[in-house]
Amino acid sequence: MVLQALAFYLFAAVTVASGVMVITARNPVHSVLFLILAFFNSAGLFVLLGAEFLAMILVVVYVGAVAVLFLFVVMMLDINFVQLREGFQRYLPVGALIGLVLAAELVLIGGSYGLADTAQPLFAAPVGVPEGVSNVEALGQLVYTKYVYLFQAAGLVLLVAMIGAIVLTLRTRPGVVRQDPAKQSARTIEESVEIKKVPTGKGI
Repeated sequence: MVLQALAFYLFAAVTVASGVMVITARNPVHSVLFLILAFFNSAGLFVLLGAEFLAMILVVVYVGAVAVLFLFVVMMLDINFVQLREGFQRYLPVGALIGLVLAAELVLIGGSYGLADTAQPLFAAPVGVPEGVSNVEALGQLVYTKYVYLFQAAGLVLLVAMIGAIVLTLRTRPGVVRQDPAKQSARTIEESVEIKKVPTGKGI
């Protein structure tokens, strides 16, 4: 128990410190690297809680795909960071006020939940897991039985968001060659391939 407590405080401290560095680092590349560190330590916290599947998903999806994509995008974009920081002082009071409001809401919600009479049983056993059933199997049974409609609704929301992002970014610009899938699919062999019979010794 002492080792688990030390590991928890270590992972939690590094996660909080990494989160602070994400928003305070001046270099965006460093911010993404601190974000990856925060994801790894959050995965460690999930392992301590017995949620190995969530820890694996956090590392594979967020660290292996999202964070690395962010890193490549930030490194390849030619962003004028001096121009981006010009309005920082102007919006700082509004941002600080919003941050204080959100912090107060989190404190109130956490305090009311912690003082509730039913909080301790929920902490002890959030979901009853049958004996001999693994973490992944129990999660799959819960998601695809009790919450299957909510799971499908979340998938539809993500699909709509993906289509909206494509529609917003797919613009007609002069000088940019775009594909026409319908025209490409309607092409015949005669239009696609031209066979020329070159005499022997007359080629290039």
